[in-house]
Amino acid sequence: MAHFLGIDTSTTGSKAILIDESGQICAAASAPHTLQTPKPLWSEQDPSQWWRAVVDSTHAVVEQAGLDRDSIVAIGLTGQMHGLVLLDEAGEVLRPAILWNDQRTQRQCDEIHARIGKEKFIQITGNVALAGFTAPKILWVAENEPELYARARHILLPKDFIRYKLTGEMAMDQADGAGTVLMDLKTRQWSPEILKALDIPANWMPELYEGPQITGTVTQEAAEQTGLPAGIPVVAGGGDQAAQAVGVGAVHEGIVALTLGTSGVVFATTDSPFIEPEGRLHAFCHAVPGRWHLMGVMLSAAGSLRWYRDTIAPTMDYEQLLEPAAEIDPGADGLVFLPYLTGERTPHPDPLARGAFVGLTVRHSLPHLTRAVLEGVAFGLRDSFELMKNAGLAEIDQVRVSGGGAKSPLWQQILADVFGSELVTVNTSEGAAFGAALLAGAGAGHWPSVEAACQETIRITGRVTPNVEVAQRYEDVYKIYRGLYPALKPSFMRMNG
Repeated sequence: MAHFLGIDTSTTGSKAILIDESGQICAAASAPHTLQTPKPLWSEQDPSQWWRAVVDSTHAVVEQAGLDRDSIVAIGLTGQMHGLVLLDEAGEVLRPAILWNDQRTQRQCDEIHARIGKEKFIQITGNVALAGFTAPKILWVAENEPELYARARHILLPKDFIRYKLTGEMAMDQADGAGTVLMDLKTRQWSPEILKALDIPANWMPELYEGPQITGTVTQEAAEQTGLPAGIPVVAGGGDQAAQAVGVGAVHEGIVALTLGTSGVVFATTDSPFIEPEGRLHAFCHAVPGRWHLMGVMLSAAGSLRWYRDTIAPTMDYEQLLEPAAEIDPGADGLVFLPYLTGERTPHPDPLARGAFVGLTVRHSLPHLTRAVLEGVAFGLRDSFELMKNAGLAEIDQVRVSGGGAKSPLWQQILADVFGSELVTVNTSEGAAFGAALLAGAGAGHWPSVEAACQETIRITGRVTPNVEVAQRYEDVYKIYRGLYPALKPSFMRMNG
């Protein structure tokens, strides 16, 4: 039986999973990464640590599975998006990678908009320039480390550094490449206009591939380090959000992937490149060939519930905390929670936005506050759905939810009622790594397409349908919620003086 290896190089660690021809997970293993914050707002990692973690997790997963290594016929890659890895002529790393959550580059974002024009930049790349993206990081290095920048010859993203170590090839998938904001979203290729305006040599950028396309094979040197057979094909893969969407089967229009982790991600597949005019949604290529996606990112989703529990009721477990909230009527008796505990990204790209309970009275108890937190996060996620509809996205048929917050039946029902859409869970829980393994299987020809891989391996395990009466009540509360950020924004600005 053939097996497919998915490798996920995330911020916290590198995970490897092996699946068989039916999509069954045979083994999974991970090894941790450490994060460096040498200055305020900085976030960096040593790429060589990623490689060591990949080597360790790959050895562990193969040993755990106890199978013939020659049965591994393809490898798929995924990982944290937007991180900048600079290499010199010899392919040596020049400096620690600057990560997606690094916030040092706001001045360079403003410079990008000034050079190209903000509206034009959005129309080409599908996004505004944000500090998390790759392009402003490149400008920062050019301006602040010119001697080092003069030695640069190659630009890669984190998972593509792993590809380079595995295959010796400089390559990148189009989904992750779009997250650099150096691509023309419509052509799915590097934008000559953007590269020229930012003085980035075009020959620094790797060749771009669709998610299941083969980009190279495992070298003898990499085989000796990882214990994998030499010659295994390595497919392009995808950035973590695109691979996560493949991993839950969000590969067609009408099916939306909702990841309810510390942050919340709303991911909608599209058949053509939709661009939200103000860039309030991210628009990237999908890991599925010839498809794109819109994405909204909420910074404190399940993170809001964790903060609330840890701060207000640290002695209670989540089940104890949430059970009484189910007895509270929808709308929490006029109490509304704003979940902007760490600023916000979608729909308000505002680092100064703050959280709030609005409408507190002496009638409100702990269960009211709990329900308000669950509802406030649901409203914040709905903001992304509304932007997608306004951008022209087709009707949403189904929301596929995953992540730690998805384990709560109460929260699932609130989300279905607030969205007015069916909410389902699926049988896969390994997320991006599983999606990478499916891309590998499609690339190896075991499945004729990514869509076929998803259809054959992913099954719905639970369904929650919206309560029509409750959904209507939430429409009124949502309107109140929508009015609170504009009303409080001036106060947030003054508080941060």
